[in-house]
Amino acid sequence: MKTRLLLGVAACVALVGCTNTGRTGGSPLIPDQAIRLTAHTSVSLSTLLVGAAIYAYYDPLAPNWEIEEARLDDETYRFSMKMKRYHTGGSGESMQILKRRANQIQREQGFGGYQILEYTEGIDSQTIGARRIAEGTIKLVRPQQADSFMLN
Repeated sequence: MKTRLLLGVAACVALVGCTNTGRTGGSPLIPDQAIRLTAHTSVSLSTLLVGAAIYAYYDPLAPNWEIEEARLDDETYRFSMKMKRYHTGGSGESMQILKRRANQIQREQGFGGYQILEYTEGIDSQTIGARRIAEGTIKLVRPQQADSFMLN
């Protein structure tokens, strides 16, 4: 999915840069037309396409973190989180996300609390760019065990 999106963005940017198909006197691939927004403001079609391509790839409304959840047994869960590559904040949210999801699972299954057994954060260096990653393992505890000082 992301590969197709990246290829689509690259194609849009390449098309915006092209003025014609190589024929002399031909028409441009993207017409040099403007869209009037107000009486004194207009936006060219090529600028609009580049903006749409960037928005589609960056998607500022998408969550900053992807979370994968694996149930190891009835009381133990493992979370793997990856931050989106291009972001404007949210670097320190991984622990909050883990705790929020752990609380949600705890309430859904009627447990008294949870313990964080393991938690790590790091950077995953990839060809296109580095991404923040975090992993954690939690164990749900019964209500009578929830009074322990071992809880987070």
